[in-house]
Amino acid sequence: MGKASLQRQLPDNEAKAVGRMIRTSPQKLNLVAQLIRGKKAEQALNDLTFSRRRVAVDVKKVLQSAIANAENNHNLDVDSLIVSEAYVGKNLVMKRFRARAKGRAARILKPFSQLTIVVREVEEKA
Repeated sequence: MGKASLQRQLPDNEAKAVGRMIRTSPQKLNLVAQLIRGKKAEQALNDLTFSRRRVAVDVKKVLQSAIANAENNHNLDVDSLIVSEAYVGKNLVMKRFRARAKGRAARILKPFSQLTIVVREVEEKA
């Protein structure tokens, strides 16, 4: 006598993964998310592997999770996946203070971000 499961919000040919509490600003994370939007999943993984940005490691983990969800939970073909959506949102902001001259304080904001990646299976064009 549990509660009823929710309706699936994505179409049958899509799968998603969400990375929460990624320790970087949304602006920096979005630069890496732009890099993979619309690309084939395999090409996106290669781009993230050789990217010099620190946050690319976290984006790669979320992308691998989305690919695994597509394969294991929704029985989609891994070779025909593309990154249909990759969007970034704000999350928690840690607030810290730094001592300054004459008894003053300067505020330091340490933002966190949230990343959502949706992969879609597309038919191969012959």
